[in-house]
Amino acid sequence: MDASNPMTQADAAPRRSGRVRHSRRVADRVLRTACLVATVVGAVVLGSILLMLIIQGIRGFSPDLFMHPTPGPGSAGGGIANAILGSLVLTGIGISIATPIGVMAGTYLAEYGRFSKIAGLIRFLNDILLSAPSILIGLFVYTLMVRPMGTYSGWAGGVALAIIAVPVIVRTTEDMMRLVPSTLREAGAALGAPPSKVIVSVTWRAASAGIVTGIILALARIAGETAPLLFTALNNNSWFSPDLMGGVANLPVMIYQFALSPYPNWQSLAWAGALLITVTILVLSIIARLVIKPQMSR
Repeated sequence: MDASNPMTQADAAPRRSGRVRHSRRVADRVLRTACLVATVVGAVVLGSILLMLIIQGIRGFSPDLFMHPTPGPGSAGGGIANAILGSLVLTGIGISIATPIGVMAGTYLAEYGRFSKIAGLIRFLNDILLSAPSILIGLFVYTLMVRPMGTYSGWAGGVALAIIAVPVIVRTTEDMMRLVPSTLREAGAALGAPPSKVIVSVTWRAASAGIVTGIILALARIAGETAPLLFTALNNNSWFSPDLMGGVANLPVMIYQFALSPYPNWQSLAWAGALLITVTILVLSIIARLVIKPQMSR
């Protein structure tokens, strides 16, 4: 560099700085534009699906939809009352089995296990279950229950849904209990309460909104599962037996079978059932957000 021009370095620095700032502004604009385009594309696709679902689903809605069982092939009329009741029963069994197991496992990981090796193994297996294809869980329960029993059943379907729901509840319970300040636990211990009493009376109560949210999210997750029910509960065009043995009608499998059929009446019922499940999951998700919002604002 020319020593006779001492201002060269000082002049070059702002120019380089200006070029860097300009390039960063360009990169920021490009990234913002790309994000905006991706958001618009996603919103348009999702909106198109929902709009088509609403238009087609409303056409199939009528009082008979909730009062009559599914019709036979090529028959007119009918409803999906048996499939609605079957889905309620199956999801009820699944969430009833999954809730105590998931809450207790999440409590162990948050309060007792923490950094132990067995806790790490449980977390690893839980992550695998979270990402496992539901059809594999259906095949597992088919081998475990359906083949030995010699028939499809609502009990097998409920167990399959429970296996899907457990990892969601475990993860949510552990995360919510870890958010509880340790000072609350220390205050309970200072009063002479044993750890179990502190967990039940202090930690669970403080994390109750988050735990309930996890249960609701797990319920929304299993409400629309089809693959595991194909191998466990299957379907039934009439009312199922009280002991839940044999095929049990349910909305996801009914939608799958009716949508692929050549009968317009069945296709109309499939659209109505799909809209009903979508609205149900939307309502459950809104409830979950309303439940967790007060706790997150504390």
